[in-house]
Order: sequence, then structure tokens, then C-alpha cells
Amino acid sequence: MNSSEIAALLPSVFQRTLAPATPLDALLRVMEALHAPAEDIVDSLDAICDCHRTDDNFVPYLASWVDLERIFAPHEDNEGLISTGVGRLRELIGQAAYLSKWRGTRKGLKCFLETAVGATGFEIDEPADQPFHLRVTAPGSLQQHRALIERIVNVERPAYATWEVQFAPAPPATP
Repeated sequence: MNSSEIAALLPSVFQRTLAPATPLDALLRVMEALHAPAEDIVDSLDAICDCHRTDDNFVPYLASWVDLERIFAPHEDNEGLISTGVGRLRELIGQAAYLSKWRGTRKGLKCFLETAVGATGFEIDEPADQPFHLRVTAPGSLQQHRALIERIVNVERPAYATWEVQFAPAPPATP
């Protein structure tokens, strides 16, 4: 709100006495400066609630709105909440409604894992000799994200199933 808009809200006796370089003019300019930070926040409120445009420090809070803190690493601060970084957490927030729809299913588990680590190649099997048991095979290149993958499998698997995570052999490095 600029000083002329604030002046329009004043009683007419103040409006008649308003002139440049007067104490009232100075007061209105101070009021304008005091309103500016709050107006900037209100003008960008849509960006604050958008998982792709908000500040990195606000992303964990948005994640809590869609119940994703259940996959966070136990940690003292907001650094390292998931091992794949804040970009992957943003993607999980963006996909939260879809993932919630498929929670507790093989399709939902696979989609959640792929979104969280940004890679494909997960296999989910229920061995014939072990009913109600899921064997999740992750690509070998994702070994550094084992803890995250295990947390996701634990909370997103069908409730009736036990589980295990194994890693496929990493492809040989090309010379």
C-alpha cells in the first residue's frame, strides 16, 4: 500500500492538511515502508505453497502437510531428511495425492520408490514359497539410498505383508 492509498483512508481533516515535506507526509512514507514486507509475502503466497517454487527450508513443512515425514531420516535438523535431496522431496509432495490413492499396493509402492529416488528398475515379487512376503529388488546403483528405500517399503507396503529389500548387482563400469 503506497502513501497516497494510506492517505485516502485518513479522515478528511488529515487529508486537507497533507502536503509534501510535512510530518504527516513523512509518517505516511514510514507506514508505506512498514507495509512493504508483508505485502511482498502476500503477493507471493501462491509460491510459498507450491512445492516446486517454495524456498528449500519450507519444503519439509509442506511434506508434513501430505504426511511424508514418515519417510524422513531420524535427524536433528532439516538437512538430509531424505538421502536423494530436496528436489526428490519436492517431487514426492507433487505426487502425494496420486501416491496416496495407490498406498498399500504394489503399483503404489513401485511408483513411490521411483519418485523418491528418481530412478526406475525396481522389481516387487511375492515368492510362491513365501506367501504374504514381498521381495523388493532395487537397482544396484541405488545402494547408497538403502535406508530410504527400506523406510519407504516399510510404510508403503501392503499391511499384510512382510518384506525384504535386496539390490541387483551393479552394472560393470565401462572403460
